[in-house]
Amino acid sequence: MNAPAGFQRFVEVFFDGAIIDRYLPDLLSAMVTTLWLGAIIIVTGVAVGLVLACLRSLQVWWLTVPIVMFADILRALPPLVLILIFYFGLPGLGVMMSGPLVLFIVLAAVLAAFCEEIFWAGLTALPRGQWEAGRATGMSFAQTLIWVALPQAVRMGVPSLVNRSLAITKMTALGSVIGVKEVLAVSSSAQAMSGSATPLTMAAAAYLAIFLPAVILARWLERRFSWKV
Repeated sequence: MNAPAGFQRFVEVFFDGAIIDRYLPDLLSAMVTTLWLGAIIIVTGVAVGLVLACLRSLQVWWLTVPIVMFADILRALPPLVLILIFYFGLPGLGVMMSGPLVLFIVLAAVLAAFCEEIFWAGLTALPRGQWEAGRATGMSFAQTLIWVALPQAVRMGVPSLVNRSLAITKMTALGSVIGVKEVLAVSSSAQAMSGSATPLTMAAAAYLAIFLPAVILARWLERRFSWKV
């Protein structure tokens, strides 16, 4: 096979125009699903993680123990295992949930576990004098936490928070195993039906369109909130 013929065959396999036209509407719909799922997972996971870290800072054992167990267990278990347990196991107990709901609950919980540890690390890294200074000005513990400790802890944790959020968001592809119509599920189905690799090329382009701007934004946030020395 000469070079021009080989290149033409490559284009036909990976960039078939007819297949792109046929499956593009489904892929665009899947991109919307991936985007809104990713958005609510990030917002919920970060918010829950922040609340858990604040509760842990109270240093009350009956709050600390379950929070630490939650964070350790969720960080240790693979998200795919949790997704399969929730989707296929819970119906045996009479708990029925849709695929998108299971994906949201599991990934948001996993992200919350990581975020709690990130926020907690930031809080414990602050010099004790920061807390004492806040209390010396007449602030309560809660006021010192909110106005003195948390802003610094959040700023220190921005790089880790951003990277972890991106990593968890890309795990929405795991929804393909439970029928969630996200990018990977739609492209895999299209590839199987068409017998062409073009839908997989479309999926790669879709993920680039979704996550490349997010990576660029993440890099800007890291520079914006980095500590200047």
